[in-house]
Amino acid sequence: MKAELLEGERLDYIGGGRHIIQSSQVFAFSLDAVLLARFTYVPLTKGSIIDLCSGNGVIPLVLSARSSVPITGVEIQPKLADMAVRSAVYNQTPQISIMEDDVRNPELSKKIGQADLVTCNPPYFSTPSEGEKNRSPYFTSARHEEHGTLEDIISAASGLVKQKGKVSMVLRPERMVELLTTFRKYRIEPKRMKIIYPKAGKDANILLTEGIKDGKPGLTCHPPLTVYDAKGNYTEEFKSYYEGR
Repeated sequence: MKAELLEGERLDYIGGGRHIIQSSQVFAFSLDAVLLARFTYVPLTKGSIIDLCSGNGVIPLVLSARSSVPITGVEIQPKLADMAVRSAVYNQTPQISIMEDDVRNPELSKKIGQADLVTCNPPYFSTPSEGEKNRSPYFTSARHEEHGTLEDIISAASGLVKQKGKVSMVLRPERMVELLTTFRKYRIEPKRMKIIYPKAGKDANILLTEGIKDGKPGLTCHPPLTVYDAKGNYTEEFKSYYEGR
C-alpha cells in the first residue's frame, strides 16, 4: 500500500517487514524504542497491549510483528498520533489503533480497558526551565516531562495493566532508583532488567525494565548489550538483538 506522506515526511524501514512515517519536524524514534519492543514479553495470540507515550507508533509497529493481539497506542500530540495512524494503515496492521489522549486522563482505563502488557518509552528528563526547552514543542514534549511526570506515567500504567500483567519501560540508567521505587509504589514488582552500553568502556545509557502487577519479589538482570564496536559499527550481538533474530 502506498504511504500517504505529507510535506517533510519520509518512510523509514524498521525491520520485521515494517516501515514507519517520520518527519524532521518532530522527534523521530531512536534505538531505545525498538530495543524495548524486542526486550518485553508479549502476549502472542490472546490478550491485548497498550503503549503509552506512543509517539509516531514505533513500538506498536515492532510489537505487531511479534504478536497478533490488539495493540492500542496512546499519544497526546495530534501530529504524531496522525503519523502513527497512517503508518499502521501503510503496514496493513489492523490490530493497531491509535488514541489521541493524555495518559493522566482518569477516564483512560474506561475508554480502552486493561491490557496484559503496557509498554512505554517516556520522556527521559524532568521538565526544564523555559531557557532549557527546545524551540520545537514536539522535541520538548518527547524529551521532557511536559505532559506528565514519570510517576504520572507509571500510575497510569498500573491502572491500565491487568492483575499479574506486565509493564515494560525504557529509561536512562541514572533514573533507575526512581523507576524501581515508583514501580513498587504502584504495585508493579520489578522482575527483569537489561542495561545497554553505547561502546565498551563507556557508561550505560539505556535501561530496559519489566515488572509484574502484584508480582512476587525477584529481579533477573539479563546480560548487558553493547551497541557499537571500536570502529563505530554495530556489534553482531546488537544487530541480532535489534533485528529480533
